[in-house]
Amino acid sequence: MHYHYILHKPYGYISQFKTNVKKKKLLGELHSFAEGTMAIGRLDEDSEGLLLLSTDGKLSELIRSKKVEKEYYAQVDGEITLEAVEQLKLGVEIGIKGTKYATLPCTVTKLLTVPDFAERSRKIRDERHGPTSWISVILTEGKLRQVRKMTAAVGFPTLRLIRIRIGNLYLGEIIVGGVVETTQLNVQ
Repeated sequence: MHYHYILHKPYGYISQFKTNVKKKKLLGELHSFAEGTMAIGRLDEDSEGLLLLSTDGKLSELIRSKKVEKEYYAQVDGEITLEAVEQLKLGVEIGIKGTKYATLPCTVTKLLTVPDFAERSRKIRDERHGPTSWISVILTEGKLRQVRKMTAAVGFPTLRLIRIRIGNLYLGEIIVGGVVETTQLNVQ
């Protein structure tokens, strides 16, 4: 039997259980996970939101594949333009480990209302630094810091990034740092 976990990863944690780097907050500090549990995909230290963990390697492969959508809400610096949204939809060139990479076409929408998320543990900034806006980005790929690199490529750097959906699983009302255990996990 496999164990699966649906986690609301807080800001400031890395998506690992062990590291050689001192003073890093690890996933194991949030919950007592079954032996052999691994994060499915990753969220970097500065990113928040839905993170799935499992003892099932085959499920991990499926979720990381291009068959499963991942949706992110990104707060960007400035009032994002329709032109920038269109560029993101078509794909932009970003750098991955020193190599140029053209992102695949994706779905991008400017959000008309500010999402209702809990305050982040570390303040982003305040209104004195100018306006911000929120977008939804739906991808089927997941390159290193991809959404951040994409928004920066069109001139609107990401200030806050929250993954809200993987396949048909939503972050929903899970509190920051909260974990839901399940023996069944269906993302399609």
